[in-house]
Parts: sequence; C-alpha cells; structure tokens
Amino acid sequence: MDQLRDEYGQASNIKSKRTRKNVQSALDVLMGKVKHFDSPPENGMIAMAGMVSTRGDKSDMKSLIIEPPEKINSYRYHCDSNFLIEPLKDLVEEKKKFGLIVLDRREATVGILKGNNIDPKRHLTSGVPGKTKAGGQSQARFERLRDQAAHEFYKRIAEAANSVFTAEDELVGVLIGGPSPTKEEFLSKDLLHHELEIIDKFDVSYTDEYGLRELVNTASTTLEELRSMEERNTSKEFLNKLVQEEGLVSYGEEQVRKALNIGAVDKLLLSEKLRKLRVSIECKECDYSKEITVEETEFAEVEEEYNQCPKCEGGTEIEAQDLVDDLSEKAEQMGTEVILVGTDFEEGEQIYDAFGGIAAILRFEVGKL
Repeated sequence: MDQLRDEYGQASNIKSKRTRKNVQSALDVLMGKVKHFDSPPENGMIAMAGMVSTRGDKSDMKSLIIEPPEKINSYRYHCDSNFLIEPLKDLVEEKKKFGLIVLDRREATVGILKGNNIDPKRHLTSGVPGKTKAGGQSQARFERLRDQAAHEFYKRIAEAANSVFTAEDELVGVLIGGPSPTKEEFLSKDLLHHELEIIDKFDVSYTDEYGLRELVNTASTTLEELRSMEERNTSKEFLNKLVQEEGLVSYGEEQVRKALNIGAVDKLLLSEKLRKLRVSIECKECDYSKEITVEETEFAEVEEEYNQCPKCEGGTEIEAQDLVDDLSEKAEQMGTEVILVGTDFEEGEQIYDAFGGIAAILRFEVGKL
C-alpha cells in the first residue's frame, strides 16, 4: 500500500494531463481494493487497473484482483500503456511435473519442476568425510569407510526422492544433476522407485536450491523436446483416429464441450493460438442467463449489447473467462488430460486451422451429441 501511495505522488509529475489522470485513477482503484486485504493471500496477489478502450474513442476503467492457483515468488510494479501479462502465462498453462535431484557426496536437494516453477522439497547433508592424504592400510580402510558413508547417504537421498516423487500425480520423469562420477555412482545403486523414469542426467556445479535452477537451465533443451514430442504425438493420434476410428474423436467447441460434460473425453487438445472468451450473462432481476463464446476483441461489444437484460431490461452481471481456462477446468473435473498444442509443426497447424483449435480423443463413442 505504501508503494502505491508513493507512486500516486510521483504520478503528479507526468506531463500529459490525460495520462496523469488515468494513472492516478488506476492507483486510486487499486488502493481501494487492496485495503480490504488484512494480509496477502497464501499464494500472493495479482492486481491490475487501467483505462481500456471500448468503442471508438471511449474508454472505461477496468480493474482485477486475482488470487493465483500457485505461489508467486516475485514482486513487481508495472506502469505502462499495456497490462503486463507475460509473467502470468505460466500460471494458466497446462504443466507437466518433473522430479529434480542434484547431489554430490556432501549434500543433495530434491525438488519438483512444474511449468517454470521450481519447488524445492528436501535438502540433505551427509557425514561423508573428505579425502585424506594418509597412505597404506589406513588409507584403504578410510576409503572403505568413506564409501560406506556415501552409500548410506545415497540411500537417504533415494528415500527422500521416492517419498516426494511418488506422492505427485502425473510426474513425467526425473532429471538428475551433479558432478561426475557422483551422479553415475548414485544411479548405479538402483535405489529409486522402479516406477520413476530417469529422463537424463546432467553435469551441474551446485547441489543446493540454486543447483535445481542450474539443472533446469542445463536440461532446457531436453525438457522442450519432451513437451514438443507430447504435443506432436497426441496431435498425430487424433488425426489417425479421425481417419481410422472416427467415433473416438470429437472437434469443435460445441461437440467437445458436450463430450466433456458426460465424461467421454480422454485427452483434450487446445491450440495455443486460441484467443477466445467464455462469457456468462446473468440478469440481476429475473431468471435470464446465457453463456456465449466470443473473440477477445468482441468482448466490449458484448458488454454493451447485454448491458441490460433482453428479457426484463434489468441490470446484468457479465463475467468473462479465457476459453482455454474454461475448458481446462471442466476437463480437470472429469479427469481429462489437457494438452496445449503449438502451431510450429504441421499437425498443430491442422488442429487450429481445420478444427478451430479444439479437439478431443474420446474414451468411448458418443455419436452425435
């Protein structure tokens, strides 16, 4: 709140009268909303306010307070002619989970990667002694004790990793980082749960929380290939079934939504190029309600058209949600896997161009709904 007050004062130095008024009005709105929170929500808060063009030269003040589904690990104040949404995209994208282990003989850290968010889960330290310069039998005995201590430490790492990873739903696999030959030695012990797939191992210098970030950065190419491969394979699966088993696929928003509602969808494919909103309209006075899907650019027209109830001319409440979010939430309720499909490959382009960016692989045939 203190920073918002400071920014309000600094905004008085803006030369343009119109811009100054818009910025200060937006800050007024934000301060009015934020003051109702005694403390930030557990996962943080996203607050936006600003003037948005509606039709012609008209503009309205719009504001939004979001409590994100995942914890936000950064703070940012942004004042510009456009809302800053890039850092928020990861919060609404379908995210696969990957297990992370970084280790050497001194310490280890276990974490989970979901989207671009790294969540450190466990940190362990060992009692493995350092190398000695002693010679002869004492040297050999010391090395045996050192190896035994290392083995016990590896067992503790595996127990922690198994506990963390097996509790996660839809974990794709595990990435392991550390110096050579430590990570190879750990893997050779075959201590991880048999259901955990080891995706790859990478050389990293650190074995603390920073090491988890280093591991993810080092493995970025591998991770991107895995994500891209899933998109391609699922898109190909849909197109193949369309030809060979047409009854086990559906496409277009209306048909896919109906299939979702009866729990028939196994995999939901949504194009990353979709730019639509699911809009719900409810009358405050009578029982009128309606849901429609529109392009993002058409929302202002919808607000104007349904400003009054078409049934009783009473006031209305209009809410809009990104179509991808709307369908993804429904899919989650039905235990349906959601795959966001890019358009940087042929099958992904087909999903968007030929099927409107919404397609589904079904669990069972449903016929024409």
